[in-house]
Order: sequence, then structure tokens, then C-alpha cells
Amino acid sequence: MTPEANSLSSVTHLGLYRAMQLIRQTEEQLARCHQRGLVHGACHTYVGQEAIATGVCAHLRREDVVFSTHRGHGHALAKGLPPVELIAELFGRTTGCSRGRGGSMHLFAPEIGMMGTSGIVGPCILQAAGAGYSFKLLKTDNVAVAFFGDGAVNNGAFHEGLNLASIWGLPVLFVCENNQFATEIPFRYAAGNPSVASRGAAYGIPGIEVDGNDVVAVALAAGEAVQRARTGGGPTLIECKTYRTRPHSEGMGDYTYRTREEVAAWREQCPIKRLRAALLESQRATEAELNAIDAEIQAEVAAASQAAEAAPWPEAADATTHVYAEIAEATPPIRETAPRTGTRELSFVAATVEALDAEMARQPGIFVLGEGIGVRGGNFATTQGLFAKYGADRLCDTPICERGFVGLGCGAAMTGTRPVIDFMFVDFLNDAFGELINQIAKMQYMSSGRLRMPILLRGCIGIGHSAATHHSGSYHSIYSHIPGLRVVVPSTPYDAKGLFTRALRCQDPVLFLEPRELMSTKGPVPEESYEIEFGVARIAREGRDITVVALALMVSRTQAAAEQLAREGISVEIIDPRTVAPLDTATILASVRKTGRLLIVDEAFAPCSLGAEIAAAVADAGFDDLDAPIRRLNGRFAPTPYSPPLEKAMIPHVDDILEAIRQLLAE
Repeated sequence: MTPEANSLSSVTHLGLYRAMQLIRQTEEQLARCHQRGLVHGACHTYVGQEAIATGVCAHLRREDVVFSTHRGHGHALAKGLPPVELIAELFGRTTGCSRGRGGSMHLFAPEIGMMGTSGIVGPCILQAAGAGYSFKLLKTDNVAVAFFGDGAVNNGAFHEGLNLASIWGLPVLFVCENNQFATEIPFRYAAGNPSVASRGAAYGIPGIEVDGNDVVAVALAAGEAVQRARTGGGPTLIECKTYRTRPHSEGMGDYTYRTREEVAAWREQCPIKRLRAALLESQRATEAELNAIDAEIQAEVAAASQAAEAAPWPEAADATTHVYAEIAEATPPIRETAPRTGTRELSFVAATVEALDAEMARQPGIFVLGEGIGVRGGNFATTQGLFAKYGADRLCDTPICERGFVGLGCGAAMTGTRPVIDFMFVDFLNDAFGELINQIAKMQYMSSGRLRMPILLRGCIGIGHSAATHHSGSYHSIYSHIPGLRVVVPSTPYDAKGLFTRALRCQDPVLFLEPRELMSTKGPVPEESYEIEFGVARIAREGRDITVVALALMVSRTQAAAEQLAREGISVEIIDPRTVAPLDTATILASVRKTGRLLIVDEAFAPCSLGAEIAAAVADAGFDDLDAPIRRLNGRFAPTPYSPPLEKAMIPHVDDILEAIRQLLAE
């Protein structure tokens, strides 16, 4: 025990001992239960590392938040999770902390500030930074903690997260549990710089190395870091040198990458043994007192295991609940208002700025993150004039680190604010694909609806301006495949304002994709606030001979083709889905019932596309209404080239749409 131990009271020492014993005995019980087959998947125990969670969480209040990694049992217990809820979760029971949805790697208890553990390495670092941003914006003195292993410090999330927390002075503790191995890869091999703590200096934050098996040393370091964070001093990186003395996961072989002698030597440095010996030597506790704590914990864990085993299984009907927010709105929103004759005209972008401005005035928790969205007003003027009204905290320019600020936005949305992520082009968002798909889209589901994800991510799609292959993507088909996401693709300024307003008021993550070639187009937009519901298509033009479902830029091109065909006596009905997740198949089916023919026009390429989904839905539910095969008109299956003639050849034009309609009418 360190000399500074005397600065902690005997009551605190006993509390630390109790907390470590609770973790150890719960983990050993789970290991036994895994051998019995009661744990149905992985079981990553925290044996040997108990001092770290205990020493850090001893300083946290209930409203402080913890984000953790796959080895998170100890963090959850130290934050206050009852053992019965942890054990029941690994047993897959409905009384588990994640209601049986998470198992060992996905533990959620937001009621006590346990915001989740992740089977992916690194996201917890970014999410903790996001929580820190929420606390900064909301002006509380709460603190966020990220626990992660040594493997995470070689991951991009570590570097992006620490840098963002540093430049914005966020109240975050980054706690690296350096247990010497990332799964089976030794840290001495994987790291060019073997000192994690020294990396803090690279980002201008304190980096502290402590003996992770000395709970008092951890508690003292964490106490100073928490106090620094609460009082505006910013983040701290703490490296805790420790060792896991059980396998990476129960049932895995353990002695192909490390030796029995090494494990045995580290077991002699057991943090519980060390604290027990120090308490007895300093006469801060008697053998009888410590034995009584051991027996009390043993009885508690045994009872918890018995109760978890007797707990009911989840109902099969619950398997698909909480994919999206399932809460009633406090006040009925203003729904869609038809544009009136003579209504003023705004550009597509100006309509979204108006919606964003109105909601930022109404909701103080909205803030915007992105490159150049502050004083500059955004690459496409998407935040023009807002910096002067709302300031740097709410219009926050970011470094070029899409994974970082998207992951940060996830943590912010989990902790009471509403981030708007402006990533300019959808191609850039793809750098944060994992944060969006594995974290943002799944958070409400994995937490059984106890966490909300009110985040809006916006950016351009579509070919034009010789932007070439990294600024021309249209990936709505990919993202519409993902449960938990709302994917919006407006084609008019009117729709842009109404759908953007809806996105800023709902509790789900929304991907708002703006066709670049339409952003300067103008159209009628009412001054009053209004919402357009997701999943409600627009009949852009009524007709009787053929239905064309067109998306984004293809709507206006189909309109031009329809006007030309009308002069030939051909009546085209145009359906603009407006949102692709959810997709309004009912309106499409009703139109096909009337016309008997269906053409789908989308500039994105055809394989596995939105058009394929629409075609399948109509073939399934509207086959008897069809008088001809369903046809699709898509962009070419290739990356986007730069040269204007090559670029022009990539996507459908008015003449292509005319030809496709005429061919389908001839069948």
C-alpha cells in the first residue's frame, strides 16, 4: 500500500475492500455458472483488475456516467449494479440489466449512470467525450468515465477521443486498464510507445501511471482527476498497470500466449490480498471484520445467482421491441401544412437553416458539430448566420475526425443533448460507419428503450460538379438496411424544412441526406413551423398510365419527362418516397393498383438497392395489379469518375427516363 494510504479513512478502506470482494466473488460465481452452461455466450471476467473499477467509481455520484468495454462486469458492479441483475443478464433472463439482450459484453443500467459496455473496442472513449460535451453544454459538474483496455490505445478512437476532449476541455476520465494483453496480443508487441500515460502529453492533458493492483493508489489518482474534471480542469488519462488472471473469455485456452508461471506471479499481486494484508498490518481492520465481509458477500452472491437462475426468460414477442423510440409525444406536433399559393420561396438549404434556427431557439440542448460550421456557416451554408446567435458551444467546429465526432455525438445523445452532425458528404460519414451502425443505431434496442438517441446526421449525396468518387456517393440503400436508423431524402425545399423539423423533434437517430444538385433550388416554404411524418410518401404528380417512383434529383428529372409525355397523351404518376427508412409502400401499392405499371428511378446503382426493395415489395403484395414487369432505371455500377462526359454517363437523365417509360408502356 502506498504511503498516501493514510489520507483515506478506515471506513473508506473497508468500503474499497467490500467493493472488490463483491466483484471477485460475483465473477468467480459466473465462471462456475459458465461451466454449468448457464451462461450462453461469452463470459469476460474482471478477476485481477478489481482495484481499478473500485478505486475510480468510489468517487462517482449516481449522475456521473460510465462507458465501458467488453470486460465490464466490474465497472457495472462498482457503479452500483446489483449482482443479481448482472448474473441474470449473463443467464439471458428478463431481469438482467439489459433485459437479456446483451449478455457479458453489453451491460446497460442508465438509471445508475452505467451507460453501456461494448463488444467493439474504442467507442466508449468517444461516447464518454460526448457525455462530457453534454455536461459542458448543460453546465453541470457531472463527470464521464471511459474504461478501456490496452488494446484500445492503438485504435483511432483513442486518439480522436482524447484530442476532442482536450481541445474542448471536457470533464472526462480516460482510464486505461493495461492488463498486458489485447485478447492474445501482448502490449509489448503491439505498442511502439509502451507507456500509455505518456501519450496524454501528445494531446495536452495529464497522463498518470499507477499500480492498477493498488486500490488506494488508484483511488487517490482518480480522486484528483475527478475533482479536476468537476471544477473545469478538463480531462485526465490514467494508465493502470494490472493483469487479468483468468482467460480472455471463460472456456478459452490461456497458455498458448502466456505462461503458467507469469499468471501465478501476478496472482501473488492480487489487489484484494494486498489491501487485506495492509488493513491487518495497519490495524485498520481485524481478521474477524474482514471475514464477516467475505461471508456477507458470499451469501449475497449465492442468493443473487439463485434468484437469477429462477428468473423468467424474455418473451419472444419482445425480440423486436425498442428498435425505434416507443414513447408518446408530450405535445402533438404541428403536422404537414400544404404550401399555399403565393407562399414565399426559399432554397432547399435556407429551408433547413430556418428549421434548425427555430428548433435551436426552442431546444437549448441542440448543438451542431462539423468542419467549418461555425463562423464560416458550413460548406453549403447549412448553418449560415447561426454562430452569431448561438455561439461556439452550440456551433462547434471540429477537427477532421469523422469517427471521433460521430462517436462523440452518440455519447452526447445518450446524456441529454441533441447533436446535429454535419459531415458535408455522405462519403465522409462512411469513415464513421461502425459508430453509426454498431452504436447509434443499436443503442435504444440494447438498452431496452431506456436510452434515447436523438441525433441528426446530415450531408450531401449525388453526382455533380465533377466531384469524383469521394464526394459523389449515394449510400441510402446501405443505410436504409440498418434497423434503428431513420433515413430521409427530401427533393424539395418544402419537404426539406418539414422533414428536418421532424428529425429535430423525434427520439430516433436520423440520417438526413441532401441531394447536392438540389440544394440551391427554390420552392414555396411556409413561414410557420410544420413537420412531415417519416414514412409518408408524396404524390409529386398524379397520373393514370404508369407509376414512377423517383428519389432525390430523379424526381425533378422525372417531372420533366412526364411533362413532355403529357403532350403525347401519356399520364405519369410520380411518387417521391421522401424517406427510405421507413418506406411508404402503401402509397406505392395504391398507385400501382391504379396504373398497372411500375418504373423505379434512382441514381444509385442497382444491385441490392432501394429499387430492388420496392420491386420486391410490389411483386409480393401487388403482383395481381401489374400489367407488365417491374422495371428499374439506375446509375452505372462503378465509382464516380471526374471528367464531365464520364460523369454525365453515370446517372439517368430525362431522355433515359423517357425511353424507359415508353418501353414499359409498350410491354
